[in-house]
Amino acid sequence: MATAEKVKEQKQTPKRKRRKIPRELVYEMRHGSPIYYRDYDLVLSGEKSLEEVMGSSGLQFWLIDLIVRFLHQHLDLKKYQLGYSEVGYKFAPRSWYNLDIAIWEKEKVKPYLKKDAYVEVPPKVVIEVDTKADLRKFTTPMDYFHRKTKDLLESGTERVIWIFTKEKKVWIAEKGKPWLIVDWDYQIPILEGITINLKELAEEEENG
Repeated sequence: MATAEKVKEQKQTPKRKRRKIPRELVYEMRHGSPIYYRDYDLVLSGEKSLEEVMGSSGLQFWLIDLIVRFLHQHLDLKKYQLGYSEVGYKFAPRSWYNLDIAIWEKEKVKPYLKKDAYVEVPPKVVIEVDTKADLRKFTTPMDYFHRKTKDLLESGTERVIWIFTKEKKVWIAEKGKPWLIVDWDYQIPILEGITINLKELAEEEENG
């Protein structure tokens, strides 16, 4: 009798609805599985605003700005298209990544430049400065960086460069070659004939 009453009570107890996470809090998508913005749960609880979790830090913005200005000066802009400010790249069905800085061959990317849609052709080079992704669902933070790098290389990107501001390290990955972790004073290869030394670039900016 007690068991029957317990079953009846469980049936009458309404199930707690799973709270739907707003689309705006999805940072990236990998094979249909969302990757949320860091601290997205604090937005849901009202402790942070959407703008707070979506925004770049001062150091991130400064480095991206330095690199973009350098590339505008040294790239052949008739041949290459420079994309930045988290341009969306669709690398597979139900899959897209935000890219801090990307370099495309202009002829290949031209059909997408006036479309209100993610780019679907792989960039030659991707440069990432840290990440805004929430990494708690991954086994380790490096799991996210490794997966994104692998996805980009397998989709056709030739070189992926990660800049880690806290550690002041740079990770350079190319398909079919050993992946390198170097210091900020390393001459980082971008394209043939173009390298960036982050330490020198920052010092030149600070010294005017």
